[in-house]
Amino acid sequence: MKDDTRSWPATAGLLLGGWVALAAVVVAWGWLLTNHLEGSIGDGDDDLARWLAHERTAFLTDAAQVGAFPGETIAGALVLGSAAVALAIRHRTWLPILFVVLVEAGIGAIYWCGTHLDPRQRPPVEILDHGLVPDHSFPSGHAGTATAVFLGLAFLIWTYTRISRGWALLLVLVPLACGTARLYQGAHHLSDVLTSVVYVTVWTSLVARLILSRERRLER
Repeated sequence: MKDDTRSWPATAGLLLGGWVALAAVVVAWGWLLTNHLEGSIGDGDDDLARWLAHERTAFLTDAAQVGAFPGETIAGALVLGSAAVALAIRHRTWLPILFVVLVEAGIGAIYWCGTHLDPRQRPPVEILDHGLVPDHSFPSGHAGTATAVFLGLAFLIWTYTRISRGWALLLVLVPLACGTARLYQGAHHLSDVLTSVVYVTVWTSLVARLILSRERRLER
């Protein structure tokens, strides 16, 4: 990322406009999934859910519980928040904290819009994560949180440390494991998980471009 010298009002306007556009796309896509595409994509989603449910074992069920943990909202916020605070103190800048706050607030608000404006029933299988709201399948909150943790940490590492990008990219295992676990648990459809991965990737990348690019990158 190149150093960003645009004014803060301009940055705020770009962030707001980007969020509104992204939220509109997610809500529109959710409407299509729950209406016109329910008989095509929806049927494929259900078939995958049934297959995964048929392949369940005690070992895989325990593994899925572990894999889904990074997608817990509190866990994800603590990981990203702790990293941001540590970097803010070390480098004497508040930008890491602002970055994390904007990422978390943005994805949380889009998730709320999706679940409330596009209610979607969860897969027609036994759900191993009990107590979930039945029609809040779209989009996947766990997959979104896990993706934010992966990308958020990666952007912070690339901006404030000398760790190579190759090592940072190992964090991709976090959303991969979490998304797979949520599908296995019957909590979400594949299209719910993929939607979250895409919109969180776009939002986190936008925030990083507009906020973290204000920092001069360390010499490698």
